[in-house]
Amino acid sequence: MPAALSDELMPWWTFVLGAGAFACLLALDGNHRHRRWRNRDAPGSGGTLRLLQAPVAVVSSAIVLGLLGGGITMVGTVGKIPFGSGPGGDGDGTGGFGIAPFTQLRGLLDQGQNTELFQVRGLGPDRRLLRAFTLDTYTPNKGWGLRAGGQAQTGVLANSTLPAAPGDDGTGVSRQIQIQPTRWVDNWLPVYGAPRALRGVPPQWLYDRVSGSVFTTTSEPAPSYVETASLKEPTAAELREAAPKSDEVPALYTRIGQVDRRVTALTEQLTAGKSNNFDRATALWQYFSAQNGFVYDTKTADATDADALADFILKGKRGYCEQYASAMAVMLRVAHIPARVAIGFTPGVSKGDYQSISSQDAHAWVEAYFGDKGWVSFDPTPLADGRGIVPPYLQQNTQNPQQPNATDDLPTAPRSAAPSAGAPTDKTHDQATPAAPADTTPDDSWLTWLALALAVLGVAAVATSYFLRRRPRPGMAPAGVPPGATPDGDVLVRNAVAAPTSLHLAALWLPLTGAVLLVAALGLLAGTVSWWFAAIVVVILAAIGGPAAIRDLVRRRHLQTIATHSPGAADAAWRELKAECADRDLPISDSDTVRVAGGKIAERHRLDEPGREALRTVLGAVERSWYSDEATPDAALEPAFGQLRESLRRTAPLSLRGRLFPRSVLRRRR
Repeated sequence: MPAALSDELMPWWTFVLGAGAFACLLALDGNHRHRRWRNRDAPGSGGTLRLLQAPVAVVSSAIVLGLLGGGITMVGTVGKIPFGSGPGGDGDGTGGFGIAPFTQLRGLLDQGQNTELFQVRGLGPDRRLLRAFTLDTYTPNKGWGLRAGGQAQTGVLANSTLPAAPGDDGTGVSRQIQIQPTRWVDNWLPVYGAPRALRGVPPQWLYDRVSGSVFTTTSEPAPSYVETASLKEPTAAELREAAPKSDEVPALYTRIGQVDRRVTALTEQLTAGKSNNFDRATALWQYFSAQNGFVYDTKTADATDADALADFILKGKRGYCEQYASAMAVMLRVAHIPARVAIGFTPGVSKGDYQSISSQDAHAWVEAYFGDKGWVSFDPTPLADGRGIVPPYLQQNTQNPQQPNATDDLPTAPRSAAPSAGAPTDKTHDQATPAAPADTTPDDSWLTWLALALAVLGVAAVATSYFLRRRPRPGMAPAGVPPGATPDGDVLVRNAVAAPTSLHLAALWLPLTGAVLLVAALGLLAGTVSWWFAAIVVVILAAIGGPAAIRDLVRRRHLQTIATHSPGAADAAWRELKAECADRDLPISDSDTVRVAGGKIAERHRLDEPGREALRTVLGAVERSWYSDEATPDAALEPAFGQLRESLRRTAPLSLRGRLFPRSVLRRRR
């Protein structure tokens, strides 16, 4: 719930932690139900209280990790999603794109692949900005967003004649503009200029005159539609003479809240001596120029100030359209000019008889209110290659001396949704769109590839161990023949069991090696987020898997000693048997004789007959090793010990807690 209601995106690793914790809960619940179904607790489990300890521990850990992740990053899911396609990803119509409804003052532009979103006909030679919606609320140190409640929830039916937009006095010529969405899936329907009517729009779409947006309450594929609009623009002289009439717009368009005093002082300095709002707005627009040190980049400058707005305007002076539009809109409101941030698209590129607008044409600019002339656009972001627009009223006044730079694009958010019946799909991509400037920040993709390589090696090590352990050694008795018996089973002799090969010995260590490689892969993958998160992941994995790894290391040393039939094989078998019992909450006292210990093991762990027979063989080998002068290792010890471990797994399986936190390791170190 907190994630769903927040205004920003949860990083991927928070979902990984949540999914992992949920998987653990499912496993524990299944284990709990299985034990209850058998109508008895597994030996060594310790009853109901112990059954509850592991789930409680997992739930507590999940809550702590979730709160830690949310508290450090203050994140959620409603905000910006990294640019990318929905399912299908290739323009096949199975997914779509939308625009995130907010801007940010700091960050990195993630453009992703370029995908055509609209085909526009009827504009002719006119080059206009295509507005999807407007943002009305500024939050210090974050950026612009929609007021509480999201997009406007009241409006008139869009599929009809629309009320006149602010500034549309009816004298402008009506233009018929055909807009054909190809991969657009969102709550908003983009429009040009001052819309007068819309055709082909389903009844659930509404028009809000105040925000200038066409919207619906649910995200859905957009239909092809025809907009009747006025594209008339005022002149510079008309804007200078226009009465502000700020009281005609809702108060939220003039509300600004707390702004750093340095930004306020700069705004007052730039607008000093200007007698009208247009000249004040133009002075602010001209400030964002190369002559004043501003540079277009896909990444904002490193933070050097606690206030993000002042940092961008006065120090960093580097960023893309979100930062430029956000900064100018704040300064306009400081100058008592109603302002808002518009989100939409630049004109795109010409393709045959239509304008192709793609995901990399997404853009943000500023709209200021000038009374009877309505909302007027100002774009402070430097654009190049003919994609930027300087309207006539600014050309008449003075050219913006901004340095041309690479194209600016607002990241679009993928919306995974199936298109409505008959919705057009188009796989055409804009091949003429110029590439964005290369990001000069260090590329950490090598960490991802290294993590992937380690993960592959880890999985390969575990799989190889599995196949090697199933492979019979030369000279071993056929399957089903008891250890020490001839294939006919009629004469019990101590046949020499073939010594393990180097491959079989390697199989003992490959799982542990694979686990170490997988942990390293997770650590490197976490390192792509930040170094501190990688440290947290490694510490958590070490805390959870450390005891189990130590126990596994000791177990494999014992098994290797047993497998090589070395003189200490019997002692290794005895130590490993005591550790297996300790993990199952049946510690073997040093004062117990071998036979007394064997009776406890057989009774408490409810060994089946093959297990009891294997236990007798193991205990006999231990006694002979301790009390006999015979130096030859017992060849039957290894298969018997393997049979005993299999029996323990069947009759006294270890709980999850017993595997993660083995008592033979933890109690030894207390």
